[in-house]
Amino acid sequence: MSGSFVQLLLRGLLAGLLAGLLAGAVAFVVGEPHIEAAIAIEEAAGEAADHDHGGAAVVEEDAHSHSHGGYAEVSRTGQKAGLFLATSLAGLALGALYASVLHFTRRYTDMPGRKLALTGAGAAWLAIEAVPFFKYPANPPAVGDPDTINERTLWWFAAVVLGLVAIAVAVAVAKALANQDLHTVRMVGPLIAFLVVVGVGYLVMPTIDEVSDDFPASLLWQFRVASFTVQVTLWAALGFIFAFLTERASRVRARAFGS
Repeated sequence: MSGSFVQLLLRGLLAGLLAGLLAGAVAFVVGEPHIEAAIAIEEAAGEAADHDHGGAAVVEEDAHSHSHGGYAEVSRTGQKAGLFLATSLAGLALGALYASVLHFTRRYTDMPGRKLALTGAGAAWLAIEAVPFFKYPANPPAVGDPDTINERTLWWFAAVVLGLVAIAVAVAVAKALANQDLHTVRMVGPLIAFLVVVGVGYLVMPTIDEVSDDFPASLLWQFRVASFTVQVTLWAALGFIFAFLTERASRVRARAFGS
């Protein structure tokens, strides 16, 4: 993979921005309808609770807001617009981190630039998205206890660390088996190592399930599939765009030296 660190960083920022915008579009199309449905369920549950208590909750909330000078919630329109800003910023941050890791990694491998870019994106998706998701999948609005949000966040970060450790162990096993004559051993060994580390981590980490029995299972499933699709889109786009830019830069460099 040719280019200085600054060139790789700029390449990662551009790829991350484009990937973030694409992920935002996917989230808007496949994710927003499920969020709207979950918010409707949450609001309906709140109205039912207010009715059961004779409107006391409404009166208390109104008094609370007036005592603090009132407050303004962000509208759904504003949230939808902010969705693209959020995914773009996330793409930029991940693109910069991704390019920095590739800059470090290329010193220890002779893998072609485009292949290294795609492999790096796949490994990052596994560690940062897939491993945490399958242990602690995303939940829509109206799901989850607000009092446990800090605990759930910490365990999610622990799952990210688990994914990174599993990738590091898989890479170490791959290097240890590099001289093996059997291709199947070189392929299966790192995979088994990865699965063993993740499996042990899953067993040690607690299971968190705060989905109420009356929440529609189909909506929960659709929301989680949409969330998973958005993350796949982000990392796939980041990897392929970065690989394209890398291959293009290599050809331009080859032409310059050829001439």
